[in-house]
Amino acid sequence: MAMTEGEQHNLEWRELLEEWGARLLLFARQQTPEPAEAEDLVQEALVRFWKARSRGAAFEPPLLFTLVRRIAIDRARQLHRRRVQQETLAAEAGVNREGWFDPPLEERERAACLEAALRGLPGEQREVVVLRVWGGLTFEQVGETLAISPHTAASRYRYALGHMRKTLNTVLA
Repeated sequence: MAMTEGEQHNLEWRELLEEWGARLLLFARQQTPEPAEAEDLVQEALVRFWKARSRGAAFEPPLLFTLVRRIAIDRARQLHRRRVQQETLAAEAGVNREGWFDPPLEERERAACLEAALRGLPGEQREVVVLRVWGGLTFEQVGETLAISPHTAASRYRYALGHMRKTLNTVLA
């Protein structure tokens, strides 16, 4: 029995989520400390990608990661503006908001150490590691996604791994 166009789209959507959802979510987690916000970034990126695809855009993994990154940047700017306004109001009212944005301590110790090491990297190196290791992108694709040369991507990756190795050896020793 032949599938309807709607059923075919649903199948393609599920396959896309199965293959790329976790990778995109991990990349989004590097853009924001809030798990729910990371999920929102991925969802919005997938919706934008699906709309672009309906207009004939070809599927390329770097596009998905680029969308997540651009949406995260836009949201960070919006959040910063809102936070400045809220903190100004809170300071005027004498309210202490310290600690409200701390991430929950729900991950295992090893995962926490790895994430801490990853977060300890400069942002440029962290993005390259996530795109390369968990995104499964080549250095050429990483370079394309971040608008840098493949050689720069490889160099940042090498420096990041060295820094993480030192950090983890210190923490786990």
